[in-house]
Amino acid sequence: MNLSRRNFHRLALAAAGSSLFDPSAFAIAAKPGSFRFSVITDTHIIDDFYRGPEGSPEDTETIFKANDHLLQTRATINAITPAVEQVFHAGDFFHNYPSADYDFYFKNRTRIDIAYEMMQGFKAPAHIGFGNHDYDEHQTPGVSREMSNRLFEAKLKTKPYYAVDYKGFRFLQLNNFLGETWNPKNPLKGRQTGSLGEEQLNWVEAQLAERKPTIILIHYPLWLQAATEVKDYGLHPLLRKYSDNIQMVIAGHWHKWVDFSMTYGPRHIVSAATRYDPNAFMLFDADPKSGKIEWIDMARTQWSTHYSTPYKL
Repeated sequence: MNLSRRNFHRLALAAAGSSLFDPSAFAIAAKPGSFRFSVITDTHIIDDFYRGPEGSPEDTETIFKANDHLLQTRATINAITPAVEQVFHAGDFFHNYPSADYDFYFKNRTRIDIAYEMMQGFKAPAHIGFGNHDYDEHQTPGVSREMSNRLFEAKLKTKPYYAVDYKGFRFLQLNNFLGETWNPKNPLKGRQTGSLGEEQLNWVEAQLAERKPTIILIHYPLWLQAATEVKDYGLHPLLRKYSDNIQMVIAGHWHKWVDFSMTYGPRHIVSAATRYDPNAFMLFDADPKSGKIEWIDMARTQWSTHYSTPYKL
């Protein structure tokens, strides 16, 4: 993050415990020539076919609030001024699959349709990423990676991974479920680690080699990613190699705020989930002239929790 004088004073007040510091006061004007974008993750949208329960009382309670929470998040982001121009989603768009029958999703209105309709309600273009629950074959046997990819393309107009170029910045939506760790022949335990596969790694390097200021979105935190996949070739070395033009790597999955700082080269943030808190989103200003981004509402973050202070419109 570009630590501007504005943020320095705001953070200094917070550190001092000043009674003047109000973490909800964020009617922040954008710098001339910059644009604003937002990041959300782990929406876990459900439908009438969902039955539950989840693995814990908290997870069960929040899954039934997930749809309403996304609507609340959307309403806030849509109301922000200056207007948010792009929205990015870092995965777990919906929550598992109600059927292993591909045709089922074209005969019924499911969580995939509901999630897509909700994202279309953003005033800004919204770009969806893949999470483990968007692939979760072990929850619904028969839903292969190939079937998930087909459904994402047919229903959500979304490729497994892709780039978005906007006003001089490049946003990479990566997919850490296409490598060998998520090979169906591997044991379930191995899927706790993400991997991209050689084809996607080659694509990533080609994107980064153009040296555009880049923001990377990926579902698993880098802590859970295979560092290398083909000898010494992998995501972690690529991040260090191109760290000068990677502005930030943003992940989800843990549903809590975690700051890995520069552990992996570029700054790495794990975002909390709208499923748990509709205030859990990130807001940035991007300056095409400098090629830098500024996380303008960072002070709302309640680190190591699910929660954020509400954004004050």
